[in-house]
Amino acid sequence: MTFDTILRGHLSRYPVMQIQDIYKLIHQASMGSEHAASNAEGVRKWMERELAEMGDGIDEPMIDPISADGQIVRVHLRPFVACGGNTEMLLNAFINTANEFHGNVDVLKKYWDIASGMDCFPSVEMDGFIKSIQVQNYPTMHHSSEYERLYRPAYRVVWRKFIA
Repeated sequence: MTFDTILRGHLSRYPVMQIQDIYKLIHQASMGSEHAASNAEGVRKWMERELAEMGDGIDEPMIDPISADGQIVRVHLRPFVACGGNTEMLLNAFINTANEFHGNVDVLKKYWDIASGMDCFPSVEMDGFIKSIQVQNYPTMHHSSEYERLYRPAYRVVWRKFIA
């Protein structure tokens, strides 16, 4: 699978994606979930709260590959729970991914170049956005408020080998 195919699929499924949502996808695909699991007990409480409050959402696949090699995936919580998925196993997979997967800024830049070449947004906006992110050393970012409101995302980013 190529990253442009992945991005086209996301743009089709989430047509109101903003530049920051594209960046978030790219950041997760290239950097994994390393930013999110510094405190195991906090991560557990975050997941428990999200599971209790996630409610309904749009139709999504349970396993959603987001990296071109298919190794980094979003596990969408609604279909995961609906299929009887083991949330403790998923929590451990998320924490293991955060601790063991080492992201690559060069891959992030490559994916950004692919996204920029797809004309999702005007190139001047894409260039301005990534320049502002670059000076901050490619931080994590939340989804846009529009994306949050319409799609109610509930997922964990994991290295596929931990859920296989």
